[in-house]
Amino acid sequence: MVDSDFPDGGLKAWLVAFGGMCCTFTTFGYVNAWGVFQAYYQETILRDSSPSSIAWIGSVQYCLVFLPGILVGRLFDLGYFHTILLSCSALLVLATFLTAECTAYWQFLLCQGFVVGLACGGIFGPAMAVIAHWFKKKRGMALGLVAIGSSIGGTVIPIMARNLIPRIGFSWTMRVNGFVLLATLCLANATLKRRLPPTNVIGGLFNLHSLRSATFSCYCASAFFVFLGIYTMLTYIDVSAVSLGISAGLSFYLVAIVNCSSGVGRYIAGGLSDRYGPLNIMIPLTSFAAIFTYAWPFAPNEASLICVAVLYGFSSGAYMSLLPSPLMAMGEPSDVGRRFGMCMSILSIGALIGPPISGDINSATKGFQAVGFFAGATILLGVVLMIITRYLLLGRSLGRI
Repeated sequence: MVDSDFPDGGLKAWLVAFGGMCCTFTTFGYVNAWGVFQAYYQETILRDSSPSSIAWIGSVQYCLVFLPGILVGRLFDLGYFHTILLSCSALLVLATFLTAECTAYWQFLLCQGFVVGLACGGIFGPAMAVIAHWFKKKRGMALGLVAIGSSIGGTVIPIMARNLIPRIGFSWTMRVNGFVLLATLCLANATLKRRLPPTNVIGGLFNLHSLRSATFSCYCASAFFVFLGIYTMLTYIDVSAVSLGISAGLSFYLVAIVNCSSGVGRYIAGGLSDRYGPLNIMIPLTSFAAIFTYAWPFAPNEASLICVAVLYGFSSGAYMSLLPSPLMAMGEPSDVGRRFGMCMSILSIGALIGPPISGDINSATKGFQAVGFFAGATILLGVVLMIITRYLLLGRSLGRI
């Protein structure tokens, strides 16, 4: 398919990008706010549970945003886009209202972990894949716009929780959150449309040809290791702030600060990737995310912790926004849903086990220094594999890709 076949703009295309932004608001925006819930549950409702046990709720969310990708990606290619989007939208709103009624650990794990995660996964994967139908030359800019939704959601939801819980209580705060998600998902369902006809590509759920590709496999491995570490700081930054003696009022806002600066990183990275290539932007900025993860436990006061949060948010946001872009260049647009889904399912395992491992390290060492070293090292290993991916794509060390 030649470049001229893609609209790369116009009202319909940008409405699709807007709908994608609404989807990331309700999925990653919601999931990226987990650090606020982690801190709140540790101090109140689930105070008798260990930090690592509570972290499993958030990790299940992180994992299930990606794990269903292999199924929903295939269903997307077959033409079931709107069926998936509508049903998972209803499920997400229902799960949020059910979370308001939870009082026991297993209830939170089921409703906020498994059901919210599965619903987010059913929304996120197809929303990303449909962008490939409408954009090619401006794909980086479109993905950057879509990714901003997660930063807006990840900023609004923690601030909303911080201000509403003391006034109206946890249950009504979650109900308000449910109504916000309902409104946003209505906009998404009204504006998201696929452009290309359904394609019954050969090979079932798995594209074994892609798995035999060293380039695709290396990129999936890099994503696994990055996600093994990248959610650690977002999960525990509130808790680490409280352990430093920083007021609960400020600590609740640290997740919002990370997500707000992430939005800036996502937008800037999207524009730069159209000019220099996504991997050429992802590699240096993800390296910075690893460095700031190393530095996070050594921040001694409020000012330094806020600075680290801003820089980490910017650099990690750039990686998140560009993650799908190299995958779109590794095959035909007709197979993008399945290819994207395969990668998402692989990296979901890293997202699942990373934060609980970090929680166990924290419990064993009674501090976050070793946690920072573990998470930073895994992110850095992912960067090394991205460099290898670039070499495999280009046949040389440097070039636009």
